[in-house]
Amino acid sequence: MTKYRNSNAPASTATYNRTTIETPTENIYEALSIIAKRSNQINLDIRKELHEKLDEFATHNDSLEEIFENKEQIEVSKFYERLPKPHAIAIEEWLNENIYHRNTEDNNV
Repeated sequence: MTKYRNSNAPASTATYNRTTIETPTENIYEALSIIAKRSNQINLDIRKELHEKLDEFATHNDSLEEIFENKEQIEVSKFYERLPKPHAIAIEEWLNENIYHRNTEDNNV
């Protein structure tokens, strides 16, 4: 998760230049498909880690007598809410050429 903490991706909406996104593949749709797949991978990683951290605070009581707020649990949740969105991280990785991709239809690879 440390790699997502250090991300320089914007936390809010940003505008990107279409030509810089499509340049590596020469096709905007292919580039967006790759970015979307990477975004899903990032989202799954973040969600898995969040659930693991929140499970540490879970109480396994079946009674509803004691429901209280756990400050540590709230802080963990707030931290993950402040992280950049998975699609922003994926676009940043794409623009920094950190995503490996190849065309499976090419026989030369």
